[in-house]
Amino acid sequence: MDKSALLQQLYLRECQTKELVDIPHIPSGLVNLPEYQRWLDTKRNIEIEDVENTHWIKTCTGGYITELVFHSDGTLEEFRLFDRFETTGQWRLDDGVLLVEIQKGSNKYNLAVIGNSEINIHSAVELKNDELHSYLKLAQIK
Repeated sequence: MDKSALLQQLYLRECQTKELVDIPHIPSGLVNLPEYQRWLDTKRNIEIEDVENTHWIKTCTGGYITELVFHSDGTLEEFRLFDRFETTGQWRLDDGVLLVEIQKGSNKYNLAVIGNSEINIHSAVELKNDELHSYLKLAQIK
């Protein structure tokens, strides 16, 4: 995982294009923009305490909403919010980025979550079967 490229990808989605851009198509020089640095100041590393034994709500631009339950052993359960259909997966932290993998039938979903320093609603890029798929928001709940 290239954290710098992920951050630039999220910056473009949240502040410029409003669409996800594949990493190879990210324009050079973004990291030198003052606007990028201001946006970066609103992000933070996700810590083990943020994830271990917690519940989060995950939603995408298409309106699909699920609950994630992160267990201390690196496993997770995902439930569709209204009918409680369950899938499972794994999670880990890498350089302050929450990496999640969920298997649903023949599809594999990988999420890379970047923390928000202002509120506990975080941003993520999702790949489906190793292809760019969706922009997500995840909120920690108590």
